[in-house]
Order: sequence, then C-alpha cells, then structure tokens
Amino acid sequence: MAKKVVATLKKEASEQEKVIKVIRAKRSEKTGAYTFREEFVTADKVKDYFSK
Repeated sequence: MAKKVVATLKKEASEQEKVIKVIRAKRSEKTGAYTFREEFVTADKVKDYFSK
C-alpha cells in the first residue's frame, strides 16, 4: 500500500501562550559577585519582569 501524505497544521501561538526564558543578573553586596536568576515568563509579562 502507498503511504498517504498527511499535512499537519501548526497553529500560531498567541502572545499568552509563548513562554520565554529570562535571565536577570544581580550583584551581591557582600562579595560583589554576580548571581543569575532564571525564570520562564509568558511573552506578555516580559516587560513587567524587567521593570521591577
């Protein structure tokens, strides 16, 4: 039997469904070394995350 070609439809993700990994550097007051905090945030909340 011949194989059938099956087309799959890729739905565009809305702004709320897109997840972005954000990394923020913070400097320690005691040692002066940097620590990095990683979080996954939805695309519509990225600006709010960095404005803190």
